[in-house]
Amino acid sequence: MTKLIIDGKEIEVPAEYTLLQACEAADAEIPRFCYHERLSIAGNCRMCLVEVKGGPKPVASCAWGVRDCRPGPKGEPPEISTRSPMVKKAREGVMEFLLINHPLDCPICDQGGECDLQDQAMGYGVDTSRFAENKRAVEDKYLGALVKTSMNRCIQCTRCVRFAAEICGVPEMGATGRGEDMEITSFLETALTSELQGNLVDICPVGALTSKPYAFAARPWELGKTQSIDVMDAVGSAIRVDTRGREVMRILPRVNEAVNEEWISDKTRHIVDGLRTQRLDRPYIRDNGKLRAATWAEAFSAIAAKVAGSKKIGAIAGDLAAVEEMFALKQLLASMGSANLATQSAGAFDAATGRASYIFNPTIAGIEQADALLIVGANPRKEAAVLNARIRKAWRTGALKVGVIGEKADLTYRYDYLGAGTDSLAELAAGKNAFADVLKNAKHPIVLVGAGVAARADGAAVLAAAAKLASDFGVIKDGWNGFAVLQMAASTVGALDIGFAPTSGSLSLAQMTSAGSLDVLFSLGADDVKVADGTFVVYIGTHGDRGAHRADVILPGAAYTEKSGIFVNTEGRVQMAERAGFPPGDAREDWAVIRALSDVLGHKLPYDSLAALRQAIFKAAPHLMRIDQIEAGDAGAIKTLAGKGGTVDKTPFKASVEDFYLTNPIARASAIMAECSRLASGQMLTAAE
Repeated sequence: MTKLIIDGKEIEVPAEYTLLQACEAADAEIPRFCYHERLSIAGNCRMCLVEVKGGPKPVASCAWGVRDCRPGPKGEPPEISTRSPMVKKAREGVMEFLLINHPLDCPICDQGGECDLQDQAMGYGVDTSRFAENKRAVEDKYLGALVKTSMNRCIQCTRCVRFAAEICGVPEMGATGRGEDMEITSFLETALTSELQGNLVDICPVGALTSKPYAFAARPWELGKTQSIDVMDAVGSAIRVDTRGREVMRILPRVNEAVNEEWISDKTRHIVDGLRTQRLDRPYIRDNGKLRAATWAEAFSAIAAKVAGSKKIGAIAGDLAAVEEMFALKQLLASMGSANLATQSAGAFDAATGRASYIFNPTIAGIEQADALLIVGANPRKEAAVLNARIRKAWRTGALKVGVIGEKADLTYRYDYLGAGTDSLAELAAGKNAFADVLKNAKHPIVLVGAGVAARADGAAVLAAAAKLASDFGVIKDGWNGFAVLQMAASTVGALDIGFAPTSGSLSLAQMTSAGSLDVLFSLGADDVKVADGTFVVYIGTHGDRGAHRADVILPGAAYTEKSGIFVNTEGRVQMAERAGFPPGDAREDWAVIRALSDVLGHKLPYDSLAALRQAIFKAAPHLMRIDQIEAGDAGAIKTLAGKGGTVDKTPFKASVEDFYLTNPIARASAIMAECSRLASGQMLTAAE
């Protein structure tokens, strides 16, 4: 630790701190534009100037290390001033230079009200300018469907360049020219290809990069703000939902160091238009092969008539289902004597084996401790873009070595490609690959298994083989459980926790969707399963997607921004999504729909409120009441899983997410996601095209 005196206050900070970090530790506010705590140091905006006693001129605190400060003549600690006349004059000069070419277009800038330049010009600038020359004009750039450019405003802080190269791992942006001719642009002005590019808007300290879909839609002070959780994947990123009236206007990230740091994926951010498109706002009944609008009473009566006397009943939950509605539906089926339950993405995971067999045991933040990572049958970049950025962050330190068994894809970091299928996994388990030594010698190894592995016909056997490899290679040890399952769907872990899954005496997902196995199937937003003809399908969902097209009765539900619901992310963290608005038309919260239906079916569920329902859930699964906490799984479950064995086939592992932008009903209803999908597939590459 090193002693410093900052504005007359003596503090001790680590020697590796920069002066900016030391000043913030002493509660001194330091303005900055180019500096960002998650990016490398550029030191090119000079707004963070401070005075070091004895120095001839102010220094850039972001690029000046604490260890570079000289002690006084008698060995006294270095003295730093952040409020001296020298500092004040220097900052005013820097701000004056920054504003020489900045257009005065705050009234029409989407960054207005959330602009660092506005705030710091008020706090550290002057009220006049000595420059009367013409302002520099810069041509706007094309960056794709998500990021809008107004390059006249750019101050060349290079945050966007560093973010694209360091966090995204897709170095598509850079600077051309020198002096006043310097411009930030993408290579060949093609659309950006990163799944995290929307974060460029958040980190831009001026209005040079703004959100293209949100352009001129609203001002920040007229929006209601609700803290919630993302459900586009199983990471459970912390988000803020901004609404005007009942309409969701935008989604922004919240800081959560344990999960998403301060980033969210483009699908999370720009799904917004899908929330208001193709919505189901009233019940429908299929008459003579065509769907017609109906009342709730008519829809419930049609279901009751079909359920009466039928014993072959089942339920499938989709990727976006919350714990509450799955629990209610499970109880409803149990009261009718059925245990045929499944989720469309759980595959071969067995809830009875134990929680550790289906969660990301080392935790998302634990990736940064890992020194070896084996990825089996997963593409984290498409399945969990934010988690992939965390892997890249650990890899950039040089301490993490990565091996991949599965499809050869661009994961934004270098890895050892070990093979495509189960034979490569067997070779590694037998020690016939150099990466075997890397895993064995690692202090904190991780074996990451993709959820797509469990969807295979031999999924249970492959899971067992992966678990055996983890046990044999010392991936599970005292204080460390490196067996990690990367789930794809927000509903999967919660469903397995409450037992919404096939048991030994019930039908599997494949059996429920085959011909003649069921008379009635309740589909809780399960749009990605194909149900055989002859089954009466009751669809409870939000969008007119594939599930609604197949349904015989449609009951309109609420989207994740329109209800309060519990979700459990891939690491087993219990999270709460909060209601930011209300569902359209006659649509209702899913659990309330199931509760009302139970009354008509003669199997009334024993709760009339969400609070009462949650009490029943907490009684059945007590760990679900501990919000934002992880109930660690028993490592013995992995040994149990490893002991199951089974026969595997040699089919190569296949990507479980083919199109990152179109993975669920909300995404498929979004015009923005459709455009991103076209861009990603190469159909629209450049501005000229």
